[in-house]
Parts: sequence; C-alpha cells; structure tokens
Amino acid sequence: MKIWTNPPARADVEAVVRGYFSLLRAGRIPEAEQLIDHYPVRHVLKSLWTGSVGASIDEDEASGSPTPDEWEQDLSWLGELDLADFRWGHTGSHVNVDITYRAQRIEVELGFRVRPTDAGWVLTGPGTYW
Repeated sequence: MKIWTNPPARADVEAVVRGYFSLLRAGRIPEAEQLIDHYPVRHVLKSLWTGSVGASIDEDEASGSPTPDEWEQDLSWLGELDLADFRWGHTGSHVNVDITYRAQRIEVELGFRVRPTDAGWVLTGPGTYW
C-alpha cells in the first residue's frame, strides 16, 4: 500500500488512483487491492459491472446476456472502462472519479479518501456512489 509521510499532493493521489484503475482494468485484482487501503473488491466490481455492462443489456433479451455471476468469471468487461473526471472535495481529502464504459459516462463513480494513519497518509476506498 502506498504510504506518504506528509499529506500527499492531488497529483500524487490521482497517480495512485490511475495505477489502481489500470491494474483493475487488466484483471490484476489482488495487485490493485494492495495499492490502497481497500474496501471489499467484490462490491466495487459488482457496482462497476451493474453500472456498465448490466445497464447496457436490453431487459427484453432472454438469451446471450450474462448471468448475475458471469461478471466474476470473465473480467474482460473491465477493459472497456476508463477514468473520466476527478472531482475533489473542498477539504482536499476526498476525490470522486467519474467512470466511462465504451466512452459513455456511467451512473457509478468511485470515491477515495486520503486519511492519516500511524504509519503516514494512505488512500482509502473506493466507495461506490450512484
């Protein structure tokens, strides 16, 4: 996990978020989890899938649609997600990041928080916001 001895600059936090997201997109989940003080990854992945692939599936489609647990079996859909805008809170300790799927912004965004620990400053998250 990345630990800063002083409160990190926004650019440093954004670089860690980009690295985290790159690992996630590549399906390197355990490595992504080690980069930040991570919330349960299954919840994060399910929220991203629901807001992207799940939202794009036509409700009338009876066949060919992924079953509810297929998103865990085949993570290739992660490669179609990208980071969009970073929006910082007024205190500078929270950042929310818009996510796109196939270049379209989805309803889910990821939220991260910079917090002090005994070892230094760490990045916590991501929370999922709808």
